[in-house]
Amino acid sequence: MNPQLALLQPYPFERLRALFAGVTPNPQRTPISLSIGEPRHPTPQFIRDALSAAGGGLANYPTTAGAPVLREAIASWLKRRHGLAGVDPATQVLPVLGSREALFAFAQTIIDATRAEATAVVPNPFYQIYEGAALLARAMPYYVNSVAANNFAARWDEVPEAVWRRTQLVYVCSPDNPTGRVMSADDWRTLFELSDRHGFVIAADECYSEIHFDEERPPLGSLAAAQSLGREGFTRLLSFGSLSKRSNAPGLRSGYVAGDAELVSAFLRYRTYHGSAMSPAVAGASIAAWNDELHVRANRALYAAKFATLQPALNRVLPARRPDASFYLWAKVPGDDAQFARSLYAEETVTVLPGSYLSRTAHGINPGAGFIRIALVAEMAECAEGIERLIRFAERGTQ
Repeated sequence: MNPQLALLQPYPFERLRALFAGVTPNPQRTPISLSIGEPRHPTPQFIRDALSAAGGGLANYPTTAGAPVLREAIASWLKRRHGLAGVDPATQVLPVLGSREALFAFAQTIIDATRAEATAVVPNPFYQIYEGAALLARAMPYYVNSVAANNFAARWDEVPEAVWRRTQLVYVCSPDNPTGRVMSADDWRTLFELSDRHGFVIAADECYSEIHFDEERPPLGSLAAAQSLGREGFTRLLSFGSLSKRSNAPGLRSGYVAGDAELVSAFLRYRTYHGSAMSPAVAGASIAAWNDELHVRANRALYAAKFATLQPALNRVLPARRPDASFYLWAKVPGDDAQFARSLYAEETVTVLPGSYLSRTAHGINPGAGFIRIALVAEMAECAEGIERLIRFAERGTQ
């Protein structure tokens, strides 16, 4: 048995199930889940039709590199969306089976565990895959806290030089899960300068990039930031994207990595042995999705309407700033966040995720403690009912 498995902490939703053990939720309330970031708007019919139409390709083994037409569709979308001067679909783009799988596997490609104290730097709070990927690659995670006092920006400048010297991989998430913060051009400049100085690779998780609220100001992506700073070839940088949130197709398991051609080549070599080739049917549906933007704008409008109505209402009772992007509210609660979530479930049959479950205690604090993550992924009526119950519960607690 791989001894590194023993280092993995229970996944947040395993902890949530344990937290609710023995609780009988209010039977007068229909259960509402605001805890899981699973898109629940309908998958567009044209994507489902394309999936069916491409089913004839199931008679053939797919290639790990992916069909050229799919790589071209992804490259074209990246150029349109991020204003990139050029992305070579043959060398700088690789289709993957969703960003989760790729974010994990990439660490296994990059980390050299023979180097002393191999380290992967991760934001804190964070998507748990980053930590698990680092540990199973035999690297030590180093946590960079994101706190409200700094507008939830990761303070890269506070990481000790000794840590940077042994760092091989840095995970970043922008828009961020769970805070919804988008990295600025200055944030990227700082991180790129550190990468140049110390030689580490950056894995930019951008799976929430298409859930934003201003059509005229989409979130800045890592590749666009690199281009604006003259970093031709996207040196030591890979961007990870997905159709799960953008196109409401989490079950499709379709995404991409794009950036530094040398990294793409190394990752392809790893994946050739890893057995991660995309089904031709999924590739056909993915091409249709990447080539269409109308359904993405319609999807954003649904999220924008929910946030415009529900965030101000909640914010009057629990501090919960509107995120720059993504579909989460990161709300401050009185007292212990886990106890808050447990009592909310018992009294109102509403499920939220304790913020401390998304964080680790580092540098003397758990930066997720005292927060809850609320996923506004269901239809408006269900989200509105869930927020109304949450407000009612919070008001009772403050009386």
